[in-house]
Amino acid sequence: MKKCVGPVTVARSVLGTALAALLLPAAAEDVVLEQSVSVGAAAASGDQGDRAQFGQYNGHSDRNSAALLDFDYYRRDDEHGLLTHLQGLNLLGETRALDLLWKKQGDWQFSAGYRELVRVDPYRLNTGMQGAGSTNPQVVHLAGGPGSGSEIDLETERKRLELGVSKWFANSLQFDFTVKSENKDGEQLFGRGMNCPSPIAPGCAPTTGISPGWAVLALPRPVDANHTQVEARLTYARDKLRINGGYYGSFFNAATGALEPDVPASLNNAVGQPGPLNTGLQPLLNQPIALWPDNEAHQVHVAGLYSLTPTTQARFKLGHALARQDERFASAGLGGAPGGVTDLAGEVRTTTVVAGVTSRPQRNLSLLAEAKLEDKDDDTPIETYNVEGDASYTNRNYSRTRLRSKLQAAYRFSSEYRGLLAVERDAIDRGNFTATSAVSGVNALRSQTHEMIYRAELQRRMSAQLSGALKYEARRRDGSNWQRPNSGVGVTDVDDAETGLPSTAVFAPTLADRRRDQMKVSANWQATEDLALQFAAHYGLDRYDTPTDLGLRDSRTRFVSVDWSYALSRRTNLTGYASYGSQALVQARPEAYIMAFDNTTTTFGLGFTASPTRRLDIGGSLAMIEDRSSYDQTLDAAASANAATLLAATGGLPDIVFRRIELKLTGSYDVSKASKLSAELIHLRTEYDDWAYTFDGTPFLYSDNTTVIQQAGQSVSFLVLRYAYRWH
Repeated sequence: MKKCVGPVTVARSVLGTALAALLLPAAAEDVVLEQSVSVGAAAASGDQGDRAQFGQYNGHSDRNSAALLDFDYYRRDDEHGLLTHLQGLNLLGETRALDLLWKKQGDWQFSAGYRELVRVDPYRLNTGMQGAGSTNPQVVHLAGGPGSGSEIDLETERKRLELGVSKWFANSLQFDFTVKSENKDGEQLFGRGMNCPSPIAPGCAPTTGISPGWAVLALPRPVDANHTQVEARLTYARDKLRINGGYYGSFFNAATGALEPDVPASLNNAVGQPGPLNTGLQPLLNQPIALWPDNEAHQVHVAGLYSLTPTTQARFKLGHALARQDERFASAGLGGAPGGVTDLAGEVRTTTVVAGVTSRPQRNLSLLAEAKLEDKDDDTPIETYNVEGDASYTNRNYSRTRLRSKLQAAYRFSSEYRGLLAVERDAIDRGNFTATSAVSGVNALRSQTHEMIYRAELQRRMSAQLSGALKYEARRRDGSNWQRPNSGVGVTDVDDAETGLPSTAVFAPTLADRRRDQMKVSANWQATEDLALQFAAHYGLDRYDTPTDLGLRDSRTRFVSVDWSYALSRRTNLTGYASYGSQALVQARPEAYIMAFDNTTTTFGLGFTASPTRRLDIGGSLAMIEDRSSYDQTLDAAASANAATLLAATGGLPDIVFRRIELKLTGSYDVSKASKLSAELIHLRTEYDDWAYTFDGTPFLYSDNTTVIQQAGQSVSFLVLRYAYRWH
């Protein structure tokens, strides 16, 4: 088993060096030395169910109280141009951070940082599973029924180390080098399901009155991986030329290659009682599931800017990247590869070329022209990975070429008016379809799409107190002929899609002809010396034109917001905001539902800050948000009678609603010039009604009686007390 090497040991060394810097004396008169330390405590009310949303990232999901420790060390030596800054945050908690900056002005710089972050999933599992979160979980049917198992919290922990070095040579050359290494460990909510019969598993028998031919299982996904990123850059700047080039590398290594569950021969049948799995289902459920494979990527690039004249500049960028995935199937715990094939040998090479010119031929006129070519070449070998009965299929080549070009002009008509016009073209060529591969889920493909983008903007300053802007954007996309995929033998061009494709064909929205129109209005108003307001509104509409009305038909976005601030006095300020946004879309399935999905988000907030005395500062805020997803369902004319009966009986899918109200009060008191006391009180209430996991109080039930739990209504109060001392 592979094991990732973590940054913890290196981090301790860096921490020790940084703490040693704290002890440096400050004897010279031109040395500025500032140091501070903050200690305190935090306490949260409620149980773990009340803190599920609140405690996802702050370490308070499973504990009520915590000690706090922060420090800050700043030393500047003006005579020698040296600066040392060391800062530590939440050093006793689960989200600790430590940063060091050490540099000599105009000569060199060294930086180091260490971070920890724990994320606790707000959903908990109640299950009988043994070894949950490992690579070999054992599924156990809960004989006592739902809720009779053990509760499991799923969490991931990140530990990241960052190091950086910079060096300046004379006044024209600079070298920068950074490395970031992050370990991620834990488990995530995951699962698998199967419904027999299936064309990909012809030996799997359907459900009978006793034996289930389908199953859905919760299988937490193990996480044990390291991601390291390295970047080196050299920058040269002198006179009219500025150029930089470098290397970027990404290295991902996972200690877990596959999830191999152990599923029993008996799971819940249609009435929730244990029954023997029908023929062929258990072997499918026990097949290994591939996890993230090891992979790496390398990129070299060079970019430059040259001043042709005092008002005209040319710029360019060249880049070449190689992404590789060649982990051996056997070492990952996977079998069944084609004969003689030991790994994917995946390689994708991407070449990027960017060229552009900016010019100001007149004082009030600015021009821009730019083109970007991205050529992605998939060199992964084509092998036969899928065998379905007598048919066999290979993987697919995903090479593509994308060319984006842009022309833009901005003109200042007067001191009050400024305008902008731009036109862009975005063309994508996906190359030839791999004839031996298979396609499922879509009825038509397209090798090329072309999109024209038109943008106009007008800004006006009505007065010294009022200004506004109006922006409009139109996008028009079309493409080449539609292609009918024939799995295993390629594609066929269709001149007339309305007659050459089935009447029930569904078209991918990313390939379909689309008309997009967007408009945005914004304004800033300084109504009085004490009152300022900002307003913004956005509206967008997408309309899709396909040979049938199936799939995504149209979508719409709307957003309105207002922000304001008001100074009651020199020591008291009020702030507030409100916004409303929605995203709606209409889509249809053949012989089934026509669904109008509408997601709306409403926010509102009020806040204040005040200084009753020179030593006392207080503040507070009230913030509310509601996010609602609604599903308005009707039926296609060809829908079955069973679908009509079900829709009439249930009324369709219920809304999913998330509400959050947060009240925050803060205060700080200067005990002396060097010390301060501060307090923060937060009261948080959340409501979350998600029928995907809980419907009308009944949790989602997996085939082994495992359930997923999140308390619908949550309430928590959180108090933080701190004492800070600063000295020079």
